[in-house]
Amino acid sequence: MHAFLDAPAVARTLAPDEPVILNRPHAAARAARFFATKFPGKSLYAVKANPSPDLVQILWDNGITHYDVASIAEVRMVRGVLPDATLCFMHPVKTASAIREAYFKHGVRTFSLDTIEEVEKIVEATTDAEGNRATDLRLCVRLRVSSEYSELSLASKFGVDVADAGELLQATRQVADWLGVCFHVGSQAMTPFAYVQALERARAAIAAAGVVIDMVDVGGGFPSSYPGMEPPPLEDYFAIIHRHFEALPIAYNAELWCEPGRALSAEYNSLIVKVEKRRGDELYINDGAYGALYDAAHVAWRFPVKAIGRVDKHGDAERSSELKEFSFYGPTCDDADFMEGPFLLPADIKAGDWIEVGMLGAYGAAMRTAFNGFGGGEVVLAQDEPMASLYTGRKDPRVSDNVVSLR
Repeated sequence: MHAFLDAPAVARTLAPDEPVILNRPHAAARAARFFATKFPGKSLYAVKANPSPDLVQILWDNGITHYDVASIAEVRMVRGVLPDATLCFMHPVKTASAIREAYFKHGVRTFSLDTIEEVEKIVEATTDAEGNRATDLRLCVRLRVSSEYSELSLASKFGVDVADAGELLQATRQVADWLGVCFHVGSQAMTPFAYVQALERARAAIAAAGVVIDMVDVGGGFPSSYPGMEPPPLEDYFAIIHRHFEALPIAYNAELWCEPGRALSAEYNSLIVKVEKRRGDELYINDGAYGALYDAAHVAWRFPVKAIGRVDKHGDAERSSELKEFSFYGPTCDDADFMEGPFLLPADIKAGDWIEVGMLGAYGAAMRTAFNGFGGGEVVLAQDEPMASLYTGRKDPRVSDNVVSLR
């Protein structure tokens, strides 16, 4: 894989007609070390955020030893890359064959669930050919909590209501060697209070059940920095979570877990796209709703952007200092391939220019498809810093002036 100083260097060298993904291994490594050393418990990488084998290896090399896998394909991939990693099958609804393969072939012992039917399925799927039930199951009951403090809700699909959790926890305790509770406050939680509220619901469920709890998993939701979404420092989240965890009615040696996905992977990737056409304040670019910019189209996510002008041996041309709000159309023939933004770019941007779109390591690179024949492009390494970071220690991310800048 070729290495470049930054996005303009890629544009000067490759003059790409297709999108180019820029990987920043140093950024992912830094995020991993941050969680591994500062979160007061175990950090599981949520593989769905970016299932790149290269990224998984980087996280392992920098202290992330546990992985939240949500499908048998993710189980196989991570086990193939990391033979010694601890894999936790945290999707609450799984096929019996996936549970069986994960348990017997890949050594998975930790499974999430939110119904008694799933408990029974796990027990049956992990019973051996002689009829011996598994005695080493580590089961986590997922609670339904609020997503009101997050940018993307995860409150409706999974999780048992707190009012019904006591009975499920009691039943699960009977077949589990080790019992946990878990929840997810939603993606991009913009205040630590999201976890306070969720932990209070966990307290109520545990008290009603009257069972010994060996682990509390606060899930994901840890934010990254985007235009208009500059969160408090992650240390604030960690401190509040730890304080409320310590007050729960749980075993004296109970473990605290979390499942960051976005927070570990967002800074790993950016994307160079080319402007193919300008129509007023609309730019036609070569990636979009069916590519790495899925979230920009479908949930109106505003990613940071930088303009890269037409380049030659002398470097970038002078850019206008005036910024203008633009929306994007992607390359497919579908009207839904539209990203409203607004994306702040130089007023004189035109066809033939390139744009770097930042903070695409979480879900962006993972969501690309080949619809309409698009979705190709090169992957390279970049040595510069991501457009925004919660880990550089340079300044409070809530006072951010680097989410949109010009070269």
